[in-house]
Amino acid sequence: MRKTNAIFYLAGVLAICPLNASLAFDPGASTGSGATSPSEAFRLGARAYFAGNKEKAVDALSFAAANGVPAAQWKLGRMYADGDGVAEDDLKAFEYFSSIADQHADDSPGSSQAPYVASAFVALGTYYLTGIQNTAVKPNARRAREIFTYAASYFGNADAQYNLGRLYLAGSTGDDPDPHMAARWLKLAASKGHYEAQAALGELMFFEDTIAKNRVRGLMWLTVAMPRAHGEKDAWIVEAQERAFSLASESERRRAVMLAQRWEKKDIASR
Repeated sequence: MRKTNAIFYLAGVLAICPLNASLAFDPGASTGSGATSPSEAFRLGARAYFAGNKEKAVDALSFAAANGVPAAQWKLGRMYADGDGVAEDDLKAFEYFSSIADQHADDSPGSSQAPYVASAFVALGTYYLTGIQNTAVKPNARRAREIFTYAASYFGNADAQYNLGRLYLAGSTGDDPDPHMAARWLKLAASKGHYEAQAALGELMFFEDTIAKNRVRGLMWLTVAMPRAHGEKDAWIVEAQERAFSLASESERRRAVMLAQRWEKKDIASR
């Protein structure tokens, strides 16, 4: 379960007394006063979602979202983006994420809703990278970089930091690639346990000559990332680690494995 989904679960399920998610949502049925509060509608929607009643979840979350609950707006955005219980609709998802960004951009990074706000910014940046077909949302890499930069710097979001690192590495905004800036952002995300950032940083440190090359540290990051690499989308991580391992000397391999083990112990202890 991704961190933001875990927060959604905790906020919507553990923080309330059990509700009967099998009942159809009625904005006036859950309180003695005849009106359901937006926060209660959100909690009901979360209960329904995790109980598998997606139709009821959408009803309740929509009520909460229309009344300004960012967690409900975020969850609906994710559901429309993924086609999760609703017809996939990237424009609707974009609109939900935009609403969060417009209303909560200045929220404190330490607030309970900050993870949803940061995640919404990342989703918007991703949409601007690709655009949304047959809509006014066109590919705009510079706009994407601005959005990722805000989420990465103000909220410290690891996904935004990773995306920024990739943009600087590829020179996707029309500027020349900047491996030094890429390494900076990737390192911030890697230190938070973002495995794709760990792999990208490791690959950069092991193979790239234009930054302070450190083959041992590079192989360490690749080794830390590899156990979390799954499926075709992560094949590049496995390939990079295996290639770096084959090129490293025996001494470099031993030191990299030792550092990787130390990192894992430290990471587990900090959870």
